[in-house]
Amino acid sequence: QAQLLESGGGLVQPGGSLRLSCAASGISFNLYAMGWFRQAPGKQRELVADITRYSKTNYADFVKGRFTISRDNTKNTVYLQMDSLKPDDTAVYYCNAKLSSINVWGQGTQVTVSS
Repeated sequence: QAQLLESGGGLVQPGGSLRLSCAASGISFNLYAMGWFRQAPGKQRELVADITRYSKTNYADFVKGRFTISRDNTKNTVYLQMDSLKPDDTAVYYCNAKLSSINVWGQGTQVTVSS
């Protein structure tokens, strides 16, 4: 059974950093494109960053230069390094695995940026 398990969320002050991890199981991880999405209260879920099976990366404009997505195929894990965090980054962050028509979602991890 495909499963994605996020970790690393929490409370951080503005300007701080967090590193999110997403551990995959039940899928051939190296074949999947992986992504991080987020959803703030009252807003739609939006793409933050994604990385292809070939490690080509793509970022939303609002995180360019601050966030870095990476993957470790030996650990079946994708990461999101978040630096220079802002209050507007507060949201539930979701991990996604995509292969053709297959979409797998994690349960989400809360990130709160506040002083």
